[in-house]
Amino acid sequence: MTASFDPSTPSHEYDPKALVLYGGGGHGKTLIDLVRAAGHFHWIGVIDDRLPRESTVLGLPVLGGPDQLAECYKNGIRMAVNGVGGIGNPSVRQHVFEILEQAGFDCPAVVHPSAWIEPSARLEGGVQVLAMTYVSSDAAIGFGSVLNAGVVVSHDCRLGRCVNLSPGATLAGNVRVEDYAQIGMNATVNLDITIGRGARIGNAATVKADVPPETIVRAGAIWPPKR
Repeated sequence: MTASFDPSTPSHEYDPKALVLYGGGGHGKTLIDLVRAAGHFHWIGVIDDRLPRESTVLGLPVLGGPDQLAECYKNGIRMAVNGVGGIGNPSVRQHVFEILEQAGFDCPAVVHPSAWIEPSARLEGGVQVLAMTYVSSDAAIGFGSVLNAGVVVSHDCRLGRCVNLSPGATLAGNVRVEDYAQIGMNATVNLDITIGRGARIGNAATVKADVPPETIVRAGAIWPPKR
């Protein structure tokens, strides 16, 4: 459901279920449908200075750029969803979180209804869990991380801040993925492995040993490389 909203007329009434979306690109569109399917929140509109004001994204009005966050706040909106995925450049996603925090917004975790999260797993704020993903027992997902469609996060895994797991990525048990690391589509990480801060694992790669920070593992590769 999309609520009617005029940012020029402050209501000052706090709405605990109202959301604004920051970023109306492809990842943002996925999140619009996710939130609608889950039914826990309702959308107000999209913040995106690249899109014409008063245009729409999947039926949501574009409210304007970041300067409109203050108007939203005056109207009782306190929660936002980060629609910038940051693939290849996680600092962009981190920057959006900083903008939202400075404007006074909280970022709730959002989970597609087809995903399965075990009761003992823990999700921090800003986490996004897309369709058909499984998060197993005693796993912990750090602030702002994205678990895309069909991801498997096995028992006792620990993910840091703004980690991004692309569709079909699979983590075996007790894997550590440090802040801002990215794991590509259908990549596999074996048991008890640590993926270092800012590392990038390519699509369909297989990781059999720890990956140092900022390391790039090429698509389809087996890590560690043979000498």
